[in-house]
Amino acid sequence: MSIEQKQSKGEASGSKHELSRSSSVVVFSQRELADMERRVSLASQAPTCPPVTNSPVCIALVGLPARGKTYIARKVERFLRWIGLTTKVFNVGEYRRGAVGANKTHDFFHPENKEAQKQRKECAIRALNDVVQFLMSGGGQAAIYDATNTTRERRELILNHLKPHCIKVFFVESICDDPEIIEQNVMTVKVGSPDYKGQDPEEAAKDFMLRIKNYELAYKTLDVKEDKNLSWLKIFNVDQRYEANRIDGHLQARLVYYIMNIHTQPRCIYLCRHGESVCNLFGRIGGDADLSERGLKFAEALRGFMDEQEMHGFKIWTSQLKRTVQTAQFLAGTVEQWRSLNELDVGDCEAMTYEEIQEKYPREFALRDQDKFNYRYPRGESYTDVVHRLEPVIMELERQKDVLVICHQAVMRCILAYFMDKSTEELPYLQVPLHSVYKLTPMAYGCKQEVFSLPVPCVDTFRKKPKAVHLDRSNSGALNTVPEHL
Repeated sequence: MSIEQKQSKGEASGSKHELSRSSSVVVFSQRELADMERRVSLASQAPTCPPVTNSPVCIALVGLPARGKTYIARKVERFLRWIGLTTKVFNVGEYRRGAVGANKTHDFFHPENKEAQKQRKECAIRALNDVVQFLMSGGGQAAIYDATNTTRERRELILNHLKPHCIKVFFVESICDDPEIIEQNVMTVKVGSPDYKGQDPEEAAKDFMLRIKNYELAYKTLDVKEDKNLSWLKIFNVDQRYEANRIDGHLQARLVYYIMNIHTQPRCIYLCRHGESVCNLFGRIGGDADLSERGLKFAEALRGFMDEQEMHGFKIWTSQLKRTVQTAQFLAGTVEQWRSLNELDVGDCEAMTYEEIQEKYPREFALRDQDKFNYRYPRGESYTDVVHRLEPVIMELERQKDVLVICHQAVMRCILAYFMDKSTEELPYLQVPLHSVYKLTPMAYGCKQEVFSLPVPCVDTFRKKPKAVHLDRSNSGALNTVPEHL
């Protein structure tokens, strides 16, 4: 086993990048990510999270059917929620089905079908009104407008509705001319959609291909000259090439970088905590302890488990703390150590038990129970900080194929919350027991999760939220959910 240390993963695989510019448009290939990644990695080392947006934003999808727009919409929604933005997807197809019903044939989508065009426009306006309501008075910070928006008239409609409310509009266009990708999207996603419920898959596929042809009759792509004043990103054939124009602000830059990393290739992500440590035995949080005897047995069992998975050439990532490095010691392959994967820094409470924290810092202990996600330990971190520094890790996990990540309780909760779309209220209380391996398989519109408990005994480190969280609570009220320890 060899070890490669990374302060904060900033190197991207691939050859030297070439960057071409035309007017205000920047054209990227998938490999042109290293410099952007270094900037994100440096930003992740800031002590607190920078503001992600100063004004509400609407991400409006553009593209023919079966180009992965809804996939992009859901991925972006999950990412924005994970970094702390109140986000919602507005799917115009759902508005259309609610207004005129499903099971409409391809004729309904012909540009010469004036009555249908009128109905579809009304649905688009209803969705836009809901976007405004959500962003202006519903507490929303980012809205995702999921529709084809293939004509300039429809994009003007979006701009005219949102600009008066000072809502920034960022268009994301997915372009695909690869017949294999289009056919795969149609067969795996579209024929099973509500529009074709109960229909023969082959007949549904034929009708949907005719629907695409009808959209093509009026389709106008975003243009370098005619749309030079708009903010947009164009994606070609999933991840082959990108064009970006007038990226406005920090959030749009982060979205461009995020979208350039996602892919749809089959892969598995394995997550586990380190083996049981000496600190775990005594109920101490933080620290840099060695593995216990049972923790070392888990490290050996982990090797056997990964061998059974028949994973060839998978990557192994750990934190820089001894207990994760020791957990990886029996695995074959190169181990990369990430500082970003280090456990949540508990500051002044380093290597203390919960009982000692309650005795020395009862007020801090109560404040953390009141808002565990946002609470920051004195001279330490919060879950918000951990999410921020894990952003480069998430970017790289989206880019990679098969990976095993050996990390810590808080870190694993943050990663799981991203892939399983958990809220900030759920995240700090996700149960991620020691000596268990989580297998995540990203899918078209979600992520499949499997949990494998390896047969090595260990302590339970999970602490449920106590019912008493007020500042003057009793010791018993504060400590009644603390797990048993030596």
